[in-house]
Amino acid sequence: MGASFLAMVLVVAGVVLLFKTVRMVPQGYQWTVERFGRYTHTMDPGLHFLVPVIYGVGRKINMMEQVLEVPSQDVITKDNAVVKVDGIVFFQVQDAAKAAYEVAQLEVAILNLVMTNIRTAIGSMDLDESLSKRDEINTKVLNAVDAATHPWGLKVNRIELKDIQPPRDLVDSMARQMKAEREKRANILEAEGHRQSEILRAEGDKQAAILEAEGKREAAYREAEARERLAEAEAKATQLVSDAIAAGNVQAINYFVAQKYIEAFKSLAEAPNQKFVMMPMESSGVIGSIAGIAELAKDALAQQQAASNVRPPRSGG
Repeated sequence: MGASFLAMVLVVAGVVLLFKTVRMVPQGYQWTVERFGRYTHTMDPGLHFLVPVIYGVGRKINMMEQVLEVPSQDVITKDNAVVKVDGIVFFQVQDAAKAAYEVAQLEVAILNLVMTNIRTAIGSMDLDESLSKRDEINTKVLNAVDAATHPWGLKVNRIELKDIQPPRDLVDSMARQMKAEREKRANILEAEGHRQSEILRAEGDKQAAILEAEGKREAAYREAEARERLAEAEAKATQLVSDAIAAGNVQAINYFVAQKYIEAFKSLAEAPNQKFVMMPMESSGVIGSIAGIAELAKDALAQQQAASNVRPPRSGG
């Protein structure tokens, strides 16, 4: 019984010594090695052998990039506005020994550094600046925290502010201000459009007036030219009648009087305010005038035949 118990103890001790001797470091981690509690070296990922009792594993350090959530905190801006700010931190251990022995509670230290520098960065800005310059705040905090954690063997890769929440009353006030600004812009654009419309309408009226004036001028010119042509024709007709009278042809007077007589009667009959016209008229005067016109036509035909020495054809009867 005693021998079997001793053998069991030896087996257990051998297994423990084996596990203490053979160590396998997983990928993405580094383990520190201590000899009687003093740091000696760091084991990279892979298989390692240690002398039991004398050497032991100190700290198991995660060498992968890690993420820390920055809890929400109240921050006072330069213009005394209280905002709630939270964020996220991405960091990576570069030196396992420094991260293990230069600082205690590494993640707590990083979080406190980040939160303190966020308060410092936002406290130096107004509320509008803190809301619109988030990238600038991220850069300031990143530079400060990276410089502070460098002695700990860390590299802070990125710090992002996830949310900046001003008080509800400030949000409502900003919404009203934005609405008023948009209404102002809309009114300005509407007034500008109305002004441009009036300018275009005035330009159109101006062009229309110019074209109308040019049209009237052209019409007046055409009318004057027509009157001039009519006057020339009247003058020529009068001259011809005068020449005929001077040549002893009295019937020309009857033609001239009959033409004017008929034109005057036509104008009177076509007047727009007359529907039916009755007026005394001497038929003998009109018949005599027509006879004068016939005599003028006969004389003109005889003169033309005499000038051309052409005998007029005889009729078949």
